[in-house]
Formats: sequence, C-alpha cells, structure tokens
Amino acid sequence: MNRELVWLFAKISVFSICLLPFLFLFHDAVNETLGPDPIETLHFRTGDWTLRFLLITLTLTPLKLLFNWKFQLRFRRMLGLFAFFYASLHFCVYFVLDLSLSWTQIVEEVPQNPYVLVGLSAYILLIPLAATSTRTMVQRLGRNWKKLHRLVYAAACLGVFHFLWLVKADLTEPSIYALILGILLGIRIFDRVRKQRPAEKSTAVLRTIPASESCLNPVPD
Repeated sequence: MNRELVWLFAKISVFSICLLPFLFLFHDAVNETLGPDPIETLHFRTGDWTLRFLLITLTLTPLKLLFNWKFQLRFRRMLGLFAFFYASLHFCVYFVLDLSLSWTQIVEEVPQNPYVLVGLSAYILLIPLAATSTRTMVQRLGRNWKKLHRLVYAAACLGVFHFLWLVKADLTEPSIYALILGILLGIRIFDRVRKQRPAEKSTAVLRTIPASESCLNPVPD
C-alpha cells in the first residue's frame, strides 16, 4: 500500500478517535443522560478532555527523546487543535450556560472564585497557539513560532492548577494530571541539561589548552 495512503488512513483514524468524546457528550446531551446536574457534567467532561489532549500532545516529544520515535509527531498539530477544541467547549459551557453570555458576571465571579481567572488565562494562552498552527504561520513566524508555542507549557500548568483549585474534596484525578505533567516537563528539562553539559565541557577543555596548541590558533608548519 502507498505510504501516503497509510498516513492518510492513520490521520483519519486518529481524528475519528479524538472526536469520540464529543460525540459521546453530544449523545448524552440529546438523550438527557448527563445526570442530575447536566451543566456541571458538561463542565467536568469538557475540562477533563482538554487536559487529556494537552497531556497527550506534550507526550509526543518525550516519546521521541526516550525511544527515538518520530511518527507520532505528525499528529501533534491535530492533537493540539483538539485540545483547543475541547477547551473552547469548556469555555462555552461556562459562558453560555452558566453565565448566559454575561461578561459582567465574569468580572463579578473572579474575586469570589479566583480559579476562574486561572482557567481563563489558560484558555487565552491557547488561542494564539491554535491561530498559528497552520504551515503558513509557521513559515511567517520562523524561529519565533517555537518560542510562541512554548506557551503550551504555561497553559497546561494553569489548566492543572485550575482543576486542583476547583476540586475541593477528592484531589485524586487532578493530582494524577499534575504528576503526569511533572514527568513530561521533567523529561524535557533533563534532556536539555544533558545536551548542555557536553557543550560546557568542550568549552572548558578549550579554555585549558594553550593558545599555541588550540585548534582555533594552530601552530604554523
């Protein structure tokens, strides 16, 4: 089978799987099986899937660092956009169903529930990432594109903190998210430190070599 067809099938499969939580959510909403408090159920399910897709997206690079796998990187943009999609649903549930499209209520709620501000901050950080996910924007931004998309780390941290702050009784689930995020960020930090050490050692060696013996200033024949 043609390799391009294989990747097309893989992308369609991943897209379909990513869409399943929304379809299940839509099914339960239409059939009124969201439980005694439908809005709260929508809140938690959309929020859960936002964090899950953020963590799944952040897992792709550690898989490359640990196992030298690269095929999964092709799905990074799609998974990131699905994280933004579920975050948008989460915000819509809050703004449309909870607040009835009232911006003034958001201003009133923030002092009473500061975790709302944390969640909104996380969502705002995701907006420029989704807006610049196209190949055209990658080319236009150049090196700045990577710098901008490092905001995903802050968004994920704020999202987990938002969940930890929101849940007051059972902290098991948000703690698991926090642990996974810590591991994923730890792998990145460890890899960066590991790459910096050889460079620092080579610089130190060059400093100890006399100028006449240095490869930068070779002894004339």
